[in-house]
Amino acid sequence: MHAPYYLEDLTVGQRFHSETYSLTEEKLIAFASEYDPQPFHIDKTAAAASLFKGLAASGWHTAAITMKLLNSGGAPLAGGIIGAGGEIEWPRPTRAGDLLQVFSEVIEIIPSRSKPQQGIVRVRSETRNQRDEVLQILTAKLIVPRRPQL
Repeated sequence: MHAPYYLEDLTVGQRFHSETYSLTEEKLIAFASEYDPQPFHIDKTAAAASLFKGLAASGWHTAAITMKLLNSGGAPLAGGIIGAGGEIEWPRPTRAGDLLQVFSEVIEIIPSRSKPQQGIVRVRSETRNQRDEVLQILTAKLIVPRRPQL
């Protein structure tokens, strides 16, 4: 894994990818039972009759897995992954048995005028499954520090 990237190390178009994460049915149902207990997330019969035509992970579960993958090397930013806002889309459902991986690209770098020790980096992250289908798109504004002056 690369040493953490400071603002000066990043360029527009730079790409990163994460490790993979295997989503089991047990994990899917456990997360939804706790945080998003809708029938299509926790009950196979109800899910089969829903818009999803089968058990689907909560979008928030996909978002949480994405964050885990970004933190484990999918976006190696100095200071950690500190969000300042963003937009999230779920073009298709995440399912039990999916092997998830996050692919990220730096799309904008904005040095701060008022806080010269940092800047904002816009990153577009796609969470994909084993068939390379995009399950989530997260476009986030992240606060990234500049390299400390010695």
